[in-house]
Amino acid sequence: MANYYKSLKLFAKRILLVVIIYQLCRFLFFVFNFNTFNKPFFGTFLGGLRFDLSAIAYINMLFALLHCIPGKFKYNTIYQKVLKVLFYSVNLLFIITNFVDFEYYKFTGRRSTFGLLTAQGMEHEIKGLIGSFLMEFWYLLVLGIVLAIAFYKAMPNLKLPILSINYSKKDYIKQTLMFLGVMVLILVFGRGGFQKKPLRIIDSSGYGTINHSALVLNTPFCILKTFNKKETLSSPKYFPKTELDSIFSPVISINPGKETNKKNVVLIILESFGRENLNVGVTPFLDSLITKSYYFENGFANGKLSIDAVPSTLTSIPSLLKHSIITSSYAVNKVNGLPRILKEEGYNTSFFHGAFNGSQNFDQYAKVSGFDTYYGKDEYDGPEAFDGRWGIFDEEFLQFFNTKLTTFEQPFFSTIFTISSHNPYIIPKKYTDKFPKGNSNIHETIAYADYALKHFFEVAKKEDWYKNTFFVITSDHTSISNVKTYNTNVGKFRIPILFFDPSEENFIGTHDKNFQQIDILPSILDYLGISKKTISYGKSYTSNKDFVVYYLDNIYHLMDGDYYLAFNGTKSLGLYNFKKDPLLEKNLILEETEKAKTLERFIKAYIQSFNERMIDNKLTL
Repeated sequence: MANYYKSLKLFAKRILLVVIIYQLCRFLFFVFNFNTFNKPFFGTFLGGLRFDLSAIAYINMLFALLHCIPGKFKYNTIYQKVLKVLFYSVNLLFIITNFVDFEYYKFTGRRSTFGLLTAQGMEHEIKGLIGSFLMEFWYLLVLGIVLAIAFYKAMPNLKLPILSINYSKKDYIKQTLMFLGVMVLILVFGRGGFQKKPLRIIDSSGYGTINHSALVLNTPFCILKTFNKKETLSSPKYFPKTELDSIFSPVISINPGKETNKKNVVLIILESFGRENLNVGVTPFLDSLITKSYYFENGFANGKLSIDAVPSTLTSIPSLLKHSIITSSYAVNKVNGLPRILKEEGYNTSFFHGAFNGSQNFDQYAKVSGFDTYYGKDEYDGPEAFDGRWGIFDEEFLQFFNTKLTTFEQPFFSTIFTISSHNPYIIPKKYTDKFPKGNSNIHETIAYADYALKHFFEVAKKEDWYKNTFFVITSDHTSISNVKTYNTNVGKFRIPILFFDPSEENFIGTHDKNFQQIDILPSILDYLGISKKTISYGKSYTSNKDFVVYYLDNIYHLMDGDYYLAFNGTKSLGLYNFKKDPLLEKNLILEETEKAKTLERFIKAYIQSFNERMIDNKLTL
């Protein structure tokens, strides 16, 4: 039995080493994202250990069998060498995925899943971008190599000499019982304990404060839990149908009470132009345009990824899934978005995106949402302006956009999504040292994109269609910021949203209303004077309603008036007055119980309505 005990101890030591490395990775994740996690405490890291053990158990289930199964074959030298290499390689592969989130979390606000790491929707441009990522984040590569070397050197080996002993029947029975005990223990750790359901990603919200879920989790666990899975929704059945509709219904009737004006509509989605980039010296044109526009100071994105922004702005559907709607199993659900609605009103419709055709599946979604035509990198016709990575520089593509608009029959509705202010943050060589560097890697490209936008407007205002056009300008999501107020669960969704009508000089002002991307659709219809009954999870800018909803890190986030509520699908985790308490330091959930109940009732109805209509493909009337 001595040999068998040595094999058990060897497996236990190797697993312990992996556990220690996972703790190191969590500490590094915390250090790299220090500004995001306020006051983490012991419970956060203790909860993290539970998720680490679960991931490690699943990953090493086969190795538990290979180390602990009864039999003398395990003590063969070649067997042990192969086993060591396999154990090392498989565990290192999963450990290194944590390194991705040391930096990527700053962009997404959540741990990477199988879909994110396999670049769903980004297959075309990932080859061009991966080299740039490695160059920019070279220190992660170095850190990974150091860890890989240290891990291998620290791995224990089966101590020799191995005694050659013939086992009795009693020995084999003992070994079998111990082997079964190890496998049962692995299964218990894998499912996270003896509770009814195996440990889930959403269970991370039970440890620490509401923004600590990502710190509790580890990337391998999230990958395993989302591996090759199509997300399917279920109805939470919080309320019966009649009560549900009385609390929240997405069926809205827009009755502007004015004559339809048939203005052209141009929707500009600026890549990564989060609120944190305004008024810091890198967006002089946009800062100036805001003073001539109807601007929402409390503007919010409904997602953290570019791929989330398109359904939100065009179809008034929020991102309440773990994956983007565009890459989900609900991607082909029928929707009645702006392209289809305005086409019924006689509009020519088009979508422009300067990246590779197929980028983020925008071309496919353009068809689903009802656009007449799609213009990507393949359709671009102008001076050579490929950025060498994934698309056409903003300045040239915006000019191409202007040229095309001039050829369209009016009225037209056209959307353009810019790309240059995106990692790897490349600007044309002719503009080297022209724009301010700012205090973040993105600022120089933000400044370039702002310049490109200025150039577009300078040329467009000379066109006949310009004065008869309603411009909507927003961002897809926020970018990285070192300012604490932009790293809270409220701040990391703040984006500029503005309406600009060059023919209406009095349609200006800064407004405190909570406004989100999904409010754009009903607001455009309202402004154009189009009476319409439709499905919208947002509200018009003229509405008295004041809510914003988004989903991140397995938590539903609701803002209404001055308050922000975090709800995990089962219970409310926090209530804050985000206007008085921008850092979300004082949880009011035990003090303002009635307000918490009212907001929780609303978000439950909102979730149930969203899930049921997604499942039943009832996003149209």
